[in-house]
Amino acid sequence: MNPHDALTEIATLLERERSSRYKSKAFRAAADAIAGLTDDQLRDTAALRRRKGVGESSFTVIQQALEGRVPERLAELRASAGVEVSSSLRALLRGDLHSHSDWSDGLTSIDLMVDAARALGHDYLALTDHSPRLRVANGLSPERLRDQLEVVARMSGDGFTLLSGIEVDILDGGALDQESDLLDELDIVVASVHSKLRMESGPMTRRLVAAASDPHVDVLGHVTGRLVEGARGTRPPSTFDARPVFEACAEHGVAVEINSRPERQDPPDELLALALEIGCLFSIDSDAHAPGQLSLIDHGAQRAEKAGVPADRIVTTWPLEKLRAWTGRPRR
Repeated sequence: MNPHDALTEIATLLERERSSRYKSKAFRAAADAIAGLTDDQLRDTAALRRRKGVGESSFTVIQQALEGRVPERLAELRASAGVEVSSSLRALLRGDLHSHSDWSDGLTSIDLMVDAARALGHDYLALTDHSPRLRVANGLSPERLRDQLEVVARMSGDGFTLLSGIEVDILDGGALDQESDLLDELDIVVASVHSKLRMESGPMTRRLVAAASDPHVDVLGHVTGRLVEGARGTRPPSTFDARPVFEACAEHGVAVEINSRPERQDPPDELLALALEIGCLFSIDSDAHAPGQLSLIDHGAQRAEKAGVPADRIVTTWPLEKLRAWTGRPRR
């Protein structure tokens, strides 16, 4: 087995299972460290051990791959990867409108996210790094976002499109945490609440309705903010009146996100059913913070199918031309 491919796949699978970011980054660093080396160079064990980025675990993987077998670490991860999650709806998904890079709190560069999206067969991916107020996530100032737009513009081609975007924080009163003129330039705007999640129901309802009614917004992200499992522990959903929120989404053509991260499962089943009844559009998104997490859309597709969400109301099943027509809809 090719040692570089083995190290990269291990990193990808560690990312999918939301393992420690240090583990996945270590294997990606090792893959970068041996990129371009010949088999003879890889078999020079003394030099390989001295190479920066190659640790004991990655050294073992390289040696086992050179022996012509699947490395033990990779075999274990493949067995526990959870790739049994499947649905007929998954095959209809053409892209993903919520992802992060190391420009904010993602683990890797934009080009690695693009490579992973291409490998999954996506037609498009929206890069939606965080907005300025989310300092803990290294949110992008207007100046940094403008710099990122120049990078994004060079990342499309050969049947794949990287869409410019942002996951913009919904401020306490419902305003958006980024310059209005700059939001006008983006392909996709995902609006999410990241602060004061325990706000009283009335103000939180008004906050979400204001965001869903904002003419810049395309997707309302992880609407309740809940956490149901995982390393960050659990967190109850925010309290609000969901009906007027989803009615505002339906009125303004804003998609309700079906967040595919297993620790979120947001919106909960009862709110997903309500949004379906009201007539909302939906966006099945990975909220990926690493290349291996882009495949988490498996989980979102399975939930949407179980809930009976029609494929034609899921914007991420749409071809790019139809998606662009939706994002270019008349706003008010």
